[in-house]
Amino acid sequence: MAQAVSARKGSGDWLREALPKIVLSPSLALVLIFVYGFIFFTFYLSLTDSRILPSFGWVGLENYDKLFSLRAWDIAVNNLLVFGGLYIVICCALGLGLAILLDQKIRSEGFIRTIYLYPMALSFIVTGTAWKWFLDPGIGLESVVQSWGFTSFTFDWIKNRDMAIYTIVIAAVWQTSGFVMAMFLAGLRGIDNEVLKAAQIDGASNWALYRRIVIPQLRPAFMSAFVVLAHMAIKSYDLVIALTNGGPGRATELPATFMYSYTFTRNQMGIGAASATIMLMTIAAIIVPYLWSELREKK
Repeated sequence: MAQAVSARKGSGDWLREALPKIVLSPSLALVLIFVYGFIFFTFYLSLTDSRILPSFGWVGLENYDKLFSLRAWDIAVNNLLVFGGLYIVICCALGLGLAILLDQKIRSEGFIRTIYLYPMALSFIVTGTAWKWFLDPGIGLESVVQSWGFTSFTFDWIKNRDMAIYTIVIAAVWQTSGFVMAMFLAGLRGIDNEVLKAAQIDGASNWALYRRIVIPQLRPAFMSAFVVLAHMAIKSYDLVIALTNGGPGRATELPATFMYSYTFTRNQMGIGAASATIMLMTIAAIIVPYLWSELREKK
């Protein structure tokens, strides 16, 4: 009798331990196939002569040689450096400033925080379309200001080759700065008030307080913001397509739009797969060291 009860308990313990694995196994299998499987397949296609459809003629690194010799890819990478650099710096600066403002326990903080976070609830397609209307010289800001009597006012960045990339920065910062603010605000609320009070008693000014105590303790928030923003900048596609469609010319071409163009409209799937692989490697070069440092600190 006792042996039967013990056997039932043992089988029950085994079922409790195995049940989470059984429930998660279909999801894990789908992730392995449709995420990591297709990542590997994309890398394989980058080593083949695939054009309009996948092909299995092996060409090695030839597509990568062609990719780095294309002027369109150079333009896309240079645009990414400009867009990504400004996007990350402005979002971090604006997010930190807004977080410090809200950390002063101002009235209606919850309402103001909701307004700052609202753009993040929109898709990049909606953001791009809205800013396209707003920046269009015919119906947007320029037209409205001129209708007020300021006929000399011009704001045609969206149609200017030299300035169009900055319209992408403006729209992206508007969408994401509230999210960065929330990250910094969480970091500010996690700082020990006793340390700040002790520094104030010692005569530290507000500037010295933030420069020497607050901002250094926000290093994890800065790192998290950098990783998230860099990842979003590298894979930016829908915002660019909705706002400028990569134009005028190639003025706002980014690696993601380049990849789509060469894969699905120019029928150069091998080169498109090579560009996608380069994008993945760039994202991995940012995320993997961050995860490694976080795991090392926890240990």
